[in-house]
Order: sequence, then structure tokens, then C-alpha cells
Amino acid sequence: MDKQTEIEAAVLRRFLKHLDDNKSVQNIDLMNLAGFCRNCLSKWYLAEAEDRGVDIDYDAAREYVYGEPYNDWKEKYQPAATAEQLADFNAKFSK
Repeated sequence: MDKQTEIEAAVLRRFLKHLDDNKSVQNIDLMNLAGFCRNCLSKWYLAEAEDRGVDIDYDAAREYVYGEPYNDWKEKYQPAATAEQLADFNAKFSK
């Protein structure tokens, strides 16, 4: 692995750790502010794995990003979105 790839891999691991350390940052807030969330990262991970011939499914990709099965994470850390969060999301992404 070349240095650039090592750096990029380390940055991804650091980013995932940062998200893990800040579970109070909700996916809908990430979507509303940045246009992506943990689920988007999971989909990107899945797509890149598939492009490289790695057999993985969406649940395994989400477990990699979330650090545990998604349904477990969701039950522990993801409250229902507020009306304001949903209105913001719908205004930005319902087009």
C-alpha cells in the first residue's frame, strides 16, 4: 500500500471513530447540514467493495460504519426525528 492510500485509510478510520464518539449527532442532522450520513457512508463503502470484487452486503457495510449491527445502534442512539428536522430534510431532499 502506498503512503497516499495509507493516509486515506487512516483518515477514514479516524472519521468513523469521530462519528462513533459523537453518537448524539443524528443522521438526519448530518443529512440536513452536509448532505450525507452514516448510511450514505455505508452505501459508498458497499459500492467501492463491489467495484473491487469484494462480496459484501449492505448490512455488513453498515455494521462496518456503525461499529455494530445497524438495528442495535438505531435502538440505542437514534431518537425519532423532530418535526423541524423532518421539515428541513423534506425541504432539501424532496425535489
